[in-house]
Formats: sequence, C-alpha cells, structure tokens
Amino acid sequence: MAAPAACTRFSDNYDLKEELGKGAFSVVRRCVQKCTGHEFAAKIINTKKLSARDFQKLEREARICRKLQHPNIVRLHDSIQEENYHYLVFDLVTGGELFEDIVAREFYSEADASHCIQQILESVNHCHQNGVVHRDLKPENLLLASKAKGAAVKLADFGLAIEVQGEQHAWFGFAGTPGYLSPEVLKKEPYGKPVDIWACGVILYILLVGYPPFWDEDQHRLYAQIKSGSYDYPSPEWDTVTPEAKNLINQMLTVNPAKRITASDALKHPWICQRERVASVVHRQETVDCLKKFNARRKLKGAILTTMLATRNFSSRSIITKKGDGSQVKESTDSSTTLEDDDIKEDKKGGVDRSSTVIAKDPEELRIVCPTKTFSQHSTNSCNSARKQEVIKITEQLLEAITSGDYDAYTKICDPHLTSFEPESLGNLVEGMDFHKYYFEHVAPKSSKFLNTTILNPNVHLLGEEAACIAYVRLTQYVDKQGATQVCQCEETRVWQKKDSKWQNVHFHRSSNTPPFSYPQHK
Repeated sequence: MAAPAACTRFSDNYDLKEELGKGAFSVVRRCVQKCTGHEFAAKIINTKKLSARDFQKLEREARICRKLQHPNIVRLHDSIQEENYHYLVFDLVTGGELFEDIVAREFYSEADASHCIQQILESVNHCHQNGVVHRDLKPENLLLASKAKGAAVKLADFGLAIEVQGEQHAWFGFAGTPGYLSPEVLKKEPYGKPVDIWACGVILYILLVGYPPFWDEDQHRLYAQIKSGSYDYPSPEWDTVTPEAKNLINQMLTVNPAKRITASDALKHPWICQRERVASVVHRQETVDCLKKFNARRKLKGAILTTMLATRNFSSRSIITKKGDGSQVKESTDSSTTLEDDDIKEDKKGGVDRSSTVIAKDPEELRIVCPTKTFSQHSTNSCNSARKQEVIKITEQLLEAITSGDYDAYTKICDPHLTSFEPESLGNLVEGMDFHKYYFEHVAPKSSKFLNTTILNPNVHLLGEEAACIAYVRLTQYVDKQGATQVCQCEETRVWQKKDSKWQNVHFHRSSNTPPFSYPQHK
C-alpha cells in the first residue's frame, strides 16, 4: 500500500457519499476515489473529541491495519490526518454480518459452519503471525465481502487490537466483549494470542447451535462460568453434531491458555481441513431458528447501547462509578458492549475489580468525565428536567402521528433505519420504515378517527447529551364493531437520539398489539 503524500487532503482524492454507520467518536461513510472510481468505506474520526490517550489508540489501530493484508481481513487502503479529523479508508464490504447471512440461507449445515470458522481462523492466524492480537472477536466484527453466494468472511474493527512480541504474555488491560472474554483476562492474568482462540471457540459453538456456551443475565455469574470453563453439549441439539466438531471446540475452550490450540494447529484439525469427509452436511434448521433469536437479542442491545455513545459525555472509558468500599471502578461500554479498562491504574492491593463492569444505575454515583473538565450530575438537574420534558413531548407527537394515521409526520420523527420489536413482527427485529408504512396505508386510515391515545407513567433516562430512553404505558381508547368504547394498554420503550438538533426515534419495543396497527375490528 502506497503511503499518501504528507500534504494530501481527503477531499482531494475522495468524494464522500452516504453514511453507513456511526460510533462514539466517528462516522463511517461510503466514498469514491476520484482517480479510479473505486468505492471504499471511510471511517471519519473527530479528533477534537479525542483525549491524548484516545489519539494514541487511533494511531495504534491505523499502524496495525497497515500491516495486515489478507483476503479475510478488511483492508486499510489509506490513512489521512487533517486538522480536526482523521480519515481511515477501508474496503467497502457490502455483504453485512456473517450471522445475519446464515439465517437468510435456505441451507446451512455443519460443513458450512466449518467453512466459516476456517476463514475466521485464517484471519486470526495472519494476525498472530504478524504479532497482532485482535482482542474483540465477535459476530459484529465478522462481515461478508459482498452479497454474492460464497462471499469471503472478513474480520473487521481493530480498535482494541494490540501488538505483541512473539509468544509474549503480559497484562495489556481488560478489553473485549463479556461473552467472548477468556478466563485469563477475567482472572487479570498475563495474556496474549490465545485470547483470540478462546473467542473463536465461543463463535464456533454459536455457529453450530445458535446460542452461546456461556450465558447468564448476571455478569458476575457469567464470568464465573467462563473462568471455570463451565459449558456442556445439551441434548437434543448437540446429538447431531459430530464428535470432531466438539473436539475442536474443547481444544479452543481450554481454560489453560498454554494448552489451548493455536490458530495454525486449528487450521490443521480434521474437522477443518478434511470437512468433506468429517463434517455433517445435514441441514440444521434448529440452529438457524436459534440464531435468529440470538441475532435479535444482539440487535436490540446494540440499538439501545449505540444511543448511549451518541456524545463524548457517555463514551467508552468515560464513566466512573463508586464501589461499596469507596474506591472507583471505571466502567466502559459501546454499541456491542465492548469493554476496555486498560487505562485503570492498579492499586497497592493488586488492582481494581474489573469484573464489575456494568452501567451505573444510581445517578448519585455517576460522574461524567470530559477531555477538559469533570462535573457533577447535581449541577445539571434543571437542564435534565427540561430535556426529559422534551422527550415526553416528542413521544406524544409521535403517538399522535400514529393515532391520526399521518405517515409523513411519523417519518419526520423517526430515523430511516428505525429498529423495532413488536408483536406484529412475530418476534423478529424489524429495521426500516417499510414494515410500518404498510399499516399506515392499509389499516390506520380506517381507524384513526375512532382512536385516542394517552401516555401513563412516563419514565425517561437521559443517555448523555443527545440520547434518551423513555418507558411508559400506552392507553388506547377505540370503538369496536358494535360501536362500544373499548380500552387496551401496552408497555412501550423508545430510544431517542438527537440528530441535527432534532429528536429522532431510533428504536422501540412494544409488549402487545394496539390500535391502529392491530385490534379486533380489523382482523
């Protein structure tokens, strides 16, 4: 890859197009190289919002990406630093997430899972050969090059990756995503390349049955399972998985990192290199069904947590909570619940308890730390009250648009990529406006004049300066077939994000059917 000229400006070489995604400090947009017409994805980082430590990590990510060139890794093509922004120009991968593609396939077998994990291991092996540990292997970072059948799996997001010397093990900080963290990280022991193999074992387990080997709503119990390597192969779903597949998982999920299989050896495992002879080719419909539910849970969590990073004030590495003993624990979160605590200083007794990495629920124990100042929640009470009223008001306006069947007003308040869980979608996470448009066009016009909606018990949680979550009871009055007045209620949660100074609904979750979308007279 040719190094860009020092005086080069991004706009001299590329035309920016639509937004593809957004993070705490950055936005990803499609761009077109002027001289060739080739399309890329530009990660645009607002360096004004970065601390000195954050800037060092950005430089580390760029340095690591420059030396990784492999067909199963999203490649960095260009890196341009300007006064207030840093541009990283990557491959434009258009196939979406691997896990989303799997559930859309008509056929999916153990052999397909073998092929998927082989490509992931190829990318990890290339990283390890170049002295790089990814530290955040998970479904969100496994993408497909295109929507074509058989498109290559590509490993993405090296924001937490580190450089190591040979087989070096050291304490590089607490980093990763809870369900994919290795025992040695949770035990605060020196670690290295084997942490990536552990995560591969978790991913392979999910690829075969559609749910993770370690799971608990309580994070402390989840971490206890991981540290002890407590997983099993329950019937009946595992009865149809070959012994060779289970053997590879066992070698990947070995608690002792010194005895854990390496990426190069895993690629030589019979279930990988002899899959035509060893791996089953029977369609695994139960796996696909479970994977759909697993994906839906990930997306819901991601939709909510993404809004929590809408501003620097609620970014990863910016939340400090008080423990019962008076010490402080730095919390960390992002859109996929990735954690990173490598800035925390060890205390004299052996360090902080990094296993307590959960979002603080008590505002009395929350301080928000900006790059230039630290301030208390108490000083923002009046401002918070006004913003909460804003959120309630905009929610009422949205429900009024629904009640009146005004789709134009509804679209102005909702993000075009609005995600939702609602009974009409039969347990699936719906993205975009087309699903909702159908009800406005075919149901709402018939019913809107008979409807009245009231919000009860609104509870607003502010998530930084430009995001909020509201939960409430929605009471709807309507007229049934016989002309009698009826009342129904449901519980709704909506996530709002401020974009260009206007609140937009980015996600909602509704507990039950309610007019005008669905009620008896229109069934």
